[in-house]
Amino acid sequence: MSGQEISSNANSRVLKTYQEARLQNTENLRKLVVDAAAMLLQEEGPEAVTVRKVSQKMGCSTKIIYSLFVNKEGLAQQLYLDGCKLLAAEFEATPQAADPVQHMMNLGESFWQFGQRYASYYKLMFGGAFADFKPDEASVQGTVTAMRQLITVISHAQEQGLIPGHYDTESIVRIVWASLHGVIHLYMGGHLGDVQSAYAVYRQTLSLIVTSLLPVESP
Repeated sequence: MSGQEISSNANSRVLKTYQEARLQNTENLRKLVVDAAAMLLQEEGPEAVTVRKVSQKMGCSTKIIYSLFVNKEGLAQQLYLDGCKLLAAEFEATPQAADPVQHMMNLGESFWQFGQRYASYYKLMFGGAFADFKPDEASVQGTVTAMRQLITVISHAQEQGLIPGHYDTESIVRIVWASLHGVIHLYMGGHLGDVQSAYAVYRQTLSLIVTSLLPVESP
């Protein structure tokens, strides 16, 4: 290698201050801890996510976990935000449909599938699995971002005059979300029988909501 190439490589290096390197290491460690907690959440459920069990899985002291997240609720908030990303990914993968009725049915199906595929995340986010955890403003905004596609399809239907203007978009989204969540929550609590029975109730509820918002015109 020539002296010019060595000089060029040296000049292309990005030097980091001690504080920058320390911050990067801290963020990497936070991610590893959240990954360990997420694994416990998925494998054993929300009740397994304790600072002690996460530290055991990481092979470190509980003091390190506390120094990074202050308490269990701080760790729960990171898991909540991860759950928002998973929910957003489910909605983004939902098949698009020109017909708003079909599009809303598709989004409703995605919400059910999220509850099935990521049941532990669902219980953490919407089921009160961590009694002392209340989502802060950033976490709530993460939920809004995840629900963006539902917000968009309802908003467009309102603009086209397909949904009466008695309610604002946010109120409609809350009504839809609360209704569908109610079915999932009852199922998770063992009140709707097996998964097939619960899914049938969910689909009927979804259909009633969508057709009440977007009534199909008779030919």
